This record gives sequence, structure tokens and C-alpha cells, in this order.
Amino acid sequence: MPKKRSGGGLTGTQQAAKFLGVSVLAGAVLAGIALPAFGALGLAAKGTVEGFDEIPANLKTPPLSQRTTILDSQGGRIATVYSRDRTVVPLKDISPYMQKAIVAIEDSRFYEHGAIDLKGVLRAVNRNAQSGGVAQGASTLTQQYVKNVFVEEAGDDPDKVAQATQQTLGRKIQELKYAIQVEEELGKKKILENYLNITFFGQQAYGIEAAAQRYFSKPAKDLKLEEAAMLAGIVQSPSRYDPVNDEEEATKRRNTVLQRMADVRDISQAEADRAKATPITLKVSRPANGCITAVAGAGFFCDYVREVFLTDPVFGKDRKERAKVWNQGGLTIRTTLDPKAQSSVQASIKDHVNQSDKVAAAVTLVEPGTGKVLGMGQSKPYGFGKNETQINFSVDKGMGGSNYGFPTGSTFKPFLATAAIERGVPPTQSYPAPYQMPYPASIQTCSGKPWVNTEGDTAENENESEVGPYALKEAMEKSVNTYFVQMIGQIGLCPVTETIAKLGVVQGDGKKLPESPSALTLGSQGISPLRMASAYAAFANRGTYCTPIAIDSIKTATGKSLKVPESSCSQAMSERTADTINTLLKGVVDSGTGEAAGLTSRDNAGKTGTTDARKNAWFVGYTPNMSGAVWVGSPSQQVEMENITIGGEYHDKVFGGQVPGPIWKDAVSGALEGKPAPGFTTVDIPDAPKGRDPEKPGGDNQGQGNGGRGDGKPGDNGGTNPFPDISIPPDLIGGGQSQGNGNGGNGNGGQDGGGGFP
Repeated sequence: MPKKRSGGGLTGTQQAAKFLGVSVLAGAVLAGIALPAFGALGLAAKGTVEGFDEIPANLKTPPLSQRTTILDSQGGRIATVYSRDRTVVPLKDISPYMQKAIVAIEDSRFYEHGAIDLKGVLRAVNRNAQSGGVAQGASTLTQQYVKNVFVEEAGDDPDKVAQATQQTLGRKIQELKYAIQVEEELGKKKILENYLNITFFGQQAYGIEAAAQRYFSKPAKDLKLEEAAMLAGIVQSPSRYDPVNDEEEATKRRNTVLQRMADVRDISQAEADRAKATPITLKVSRPANGCITAVAGAGFFCDYVREVFLTDPVFGKDRKERAKVWNQGGLTIRTTLDPKAQSSVQASIKDHVNQSDKVAAAVTLVEPGTGKVLGMGQSKPYGFGKNETQINFSVDKGMGGSNYGFPTGSTFKPFLATAAIERGVPPTQSYPAPYQMPYPASIQTCSGKPWVNTEGDTAENENESEVGPYALKEAMEKSVNTYFVQMIGQIGLCPVTETIAKLGVVQGDGKKLPESPSALTLGSQGISPLRMASAYAAFANRGTYCTPIAIDSIKTATGKSLKVPESSCSQAMSERTADTINTLLKGVVDSGTGEAAGLTSRDNAGKTGTTDARKNAWFVGYTPNMSGAVWVGSPSQQVEMENITIGGEYHDKVFGGQVPGPIWKDAVSGALEGKPAPGFTTVDIPDAPKGRDPEKPGGDNQGQGNGGRGDGKPGDNGGTNPFPDISIPPDLIGGGQSQGNGNGGNGNGGQDGGGGFP
């Protein structure tokens, strides 16, 4: 007689078992409906579901989540990422031993019954009633598969997982209904295949292929008898029968499976005994998941690819939808990463900056004309340990980067020069450029409301010996700050704002740069290396800017190609302007501040940059077929790079050409080794004389100033010196900011139409 609780009546478990038994019998006998192999089983659980036939029978089977493989441009594996480690394989690629073992231990009458094994249910009910607990289950392989489908559909949502695994009578009846549908639609072999691909085998391995690789480092089709039996035994309790952590329990369970296989005559008793006598021999392949496993230091690039996927609308209407596709996995993503370039980036960083240094370095290489990201690396490796980080210093905050990017210093000056040249300022333009000077009293902005120097902001050059007048070529080579302060005073802030917008330059937090002379002249705002490399690539590409891309192609597990983001290219400046900038920046690496970065085997150009207190040092340079940005500095912006050792070398003061420059040189040299060496299209920029004959106003500037309108009338601010604290001869003062097209050099525009400041 069943055991009663102290308060009288059956226990909850016994009541459920009795209720299930009665329901099954009532459905099978009273309703007079045949077994599921021949029809549908009618069940009714009053108070739980209204009626078995009213339960929807449309089981939506979600695609199984699988691992995603990220490849470089040559097809080499960068990393494997997954929410669940699974590789779906057809039944023909699963060892026959495995097929027999799982059926024998989980549902030995699988091929004899329908979706529900009535004999098994009655046997389980009887056994459980006798034991007073749950001593034996009755779920068929088909029912187990249905439950796994619910779990798979729940994903990582804990509430949905709880619902999918709850042991209620209503849930059981729903599983029965779906199991009938599955039996009718799929058939036994397909159900077995699906079950072996969906079920969990412990150690983060979902599906038999991942399990075979995890425990034995071999494909599922090559599993031996004793190996298959061990894996089949794990399914009932992956933690209890885990062979990695408890070999004794795993062995007992394996032998139980082997004996069961012999009992149902899948193998002979002799085969079972031989397999039982064989010790478990594991060859474990540890889970290799995520960008932390990336090869060649490509962890940050791997993470960037993931962020591209999660943020680009081409992969879904919102982040939630895109994340679902990403977590579903099964993708093969071929990226733009060039293995040779990536290897060169990492080697150069390692040669020049140590992981344990107080400062860090980041390098990004892109391809002009395509926007392809070819290399991306940094001195602090991807990880969670000491001197490791998960912050990608090369990209914007929204893509996993630092909060604001890093101040760029004088690497910003070519953008100002571009804006000026685009608006008619000649490359021979000269300014007095004293060692120190205040910013202009006011400068026009895009809004029309001028920036006003209410704080008395000043600028000074690196060395007191740097005193003008200078023309643009020499000012760029020497990176003369006061020269460019006067240039921004002449053309205004708006032209620079418009130019950098065309070059994709924004702050590291994604916001526009403020309209202030320090930001738009001397690079006081934070920008990411990827933004800088991509912008400079437009110079290499004769003025055409292309948005960066990291993904070449994506294929699903079924071989279907997905649409991927494409680079958008647009003309950011005239070819003539780009050629002029290339000529100017060639001078920087030939004989200017970037000489240490100059390549001897091919045309190259670039610009150095160092910020206040030497917290950041940059070199951004390019050849006609590669552009790269190198940043060295303190991620927290707390370290001043004076009297500092970097990469084992002592520096009293760090300059952009001194540490970042050589990193760029080695990285680009290695990346381009053996590749074509095209040349730049350059322009002739004559060296300007140091002085100017006051009897020849306008001189060789040929009236390209911003004063007269070409009709002999002065501009709005014609003849006014915007730098009252600097003594400039009246005959050398050009027009104001009225954007005139005067031709003062030949007298057609009036005297105020001269070339601005000398």
C-alpha cells in the first residue's frame, strides 16, 4: 500500500504519478483511440488544459545555435565564437555505435512505438508508485527532443528556460502533442539525427559533433564503441557523469550503457565485456570561444567585427534582432584583415612598446580606395589579466573603444590645410608665425556667431627658435603651431568643420568636434586611430574618402550568403588639393618632424603629432596603397611622457616622430613587403622666400586671399589685422573673411585682395 504523509493522503509526487497514470489510461482506453503510431492519443487533464485536441500542434523548430568562425581575408581562422558550441552534422556522419548507444540507454523501443511509449508510461507509473518517488522516467526520445527544442528556443533567457523545463502535467501533455506532430512529419531517422545534434553533453558541448571533439578530439563519425557509450551515458546527467571531473562515475555509467546495448542485442556480450575492460582515455580539447582566443593579436579586430555586426542595420532592424542572429551563430565570416599586415603590426608593436609599459600603443592600417581594415593591434593584449584590456584603443566608444578617443595634436593640421587650399589659399601662403601669439580675437563659425577669445587663449611653437615668416610647406614640415593659428584666423572655423565631416572625422564618443580653434587647429579633441587612418587614406586616394569596412562576406550554416555592409566612397576634396597635401606631407617624412618614419623603398607621406604635457604622441602616414595611424600614450591620460622608458628605451621627451613614427615605419614596411610601390601625383610648390619686398604687395600669392571680391571693392573685413598683438605691415595684410576672389597679385582685385598674411 502506498506510503502516506504524516497528515494523511498521498505525497505530491504520488498524486502526480497517479493522476498521470489515470489520464493515460483514460485517454487510451475510454477514448478508444489507437496508439500514436497509428493515430492521435486523446488526453484530458481537467483544470490543466481544456482539451488535448485544442492544444496547437504547430511546433516551430528554431534553427540550432552553432559556432561562428571568423576568418581573415585569406581564409585563415582568426577566432571561433558561439553562445553554444555546436556543429550540426547529418546522421551519416555520426558513428553507428553512437546511434545505437543513445537509443539503447534512452529509449530502447524507439523504433517500435510512436511518439509515446504506452508500455513505458505504465511501467514507469507502476515503478514510481512502488518507490514512492520518481525512480524511472517515461519520456521517449521524441519527447526528449521536443523538450530540447523548447530549451533551445528559450536561449539564455532564464525565465523561458524555467518554463521550458518545468515538470507540470500541462507541460507534459503539450510535449506529447508536439511529439505526435514530430513523429508524423519527420520520421525516426530524422528525429534521431536532430536529437543527437541538439542535446547537451556537458563541458559546454552541444550536439554529438562538439562532444566528440571536446572529449576525444575527433569527429563524431570516428567514435569507437566504448567512446560512444560514454557519451551516451553523459546525457542523463552531464555534471554527475562528467568524465573530466569524475572518471569513476563516468566509467560506471558507460558500462551500464554497454550492458544495455548487449541486452537489446545491438552488440554481443563479448563486445560489451571487452569495451567495459577498456579504460576511459580522454583527449580533451578545451573550449575555445570568443575573441580572447583570436590568433595573431587579432582579438580587438575580432571584437570590432562583432560590434559591426551588432550595430549595422544591414543585419537587422535593431540591436536585439541582430544579437539574435549573432547568437544563433553558424556563420562563416570572412573579414578584410590581411594576415601579413596583422603580423607586421603585432611585430612592430612588440619591438617598440612593452606590455608592461606605463603607456600603450595602438596601430590601425586601412586600404585607400576600399576602406578595408587590414590590420589592428595594440600593446595591451585582449584579456582580463594584468596589463590586459578589453578596450579597443583603435575605435570609437560605440564600437568598444575608449570613452573619447585620444587628442591628436598636430596630425590634425593637414585637415586645416585641406580646408584652406580648397578655398583658394595657395600652398605658398606665408604668415609671420612668431614663437608665441594669442588666438584671434574672434573667428567665424558655421552658425554665424563667431568664436570669441574671451579667455585670452594663446599658442606657441615647440621651440623658441621657430619664428617666421613661414610658407605652408616649411610650416607643415616643422609643425609650426602659430602658422596654423593664423591660417584658421584667415579662413574661419566653418571650412574646417565641413572638411572633416567629409572625411568621417568625429570625436571618439561619436559627437562632432566643437568649433574652437584649439580643436580645429592643434588637435585638442579625442579621435580614434581608425578614424584618423581612414581620413588620411583619402589623401592617398586623391581626395576620395571611403568609410571603413571589416567584413567581406558572410555565409550561413546552410551556405546562404548574407548581405554585408559596403564601403561608401565620396569625393571629400579635389584631386588637386589631395595632390598638394601629399606633396606637403612627403616633405614631413623626407626632412621634417617625421623623418624617422620615412620609408626608403616607396612613396610615403605623413604627419606627426604631440599633445599638451606629452600625454599623447601620434604618427599618421600613408603610401598610395596603405594608410595607418599609430597612437602612443596613456589610456587614462594620466602619464606625461617625459623621462620615461618605453619598450626598454629611455626618452627624455616623447615626440610623434620619435616613438609612433618608427612603429608606423616597421608596421607598414612589413605589411607592404613584396607588394607594388605606386607613386603619388605631386604638385610643384616653390620654396617661398624668407622675406617679402614691401613694394610688391600680394607677391607670389597671386591674389588668393579672402579679401576683395574681384571688382576692386574691399571685403567686409578688408585691410583689418585679426591679430592686433602682432605687428604686421599694412601692405602685407590681406582681406578679412568675406571669401573674396580678388586677384591682388595683378591688381585686378584691389590692394586688399592680396594673399592674406605673408
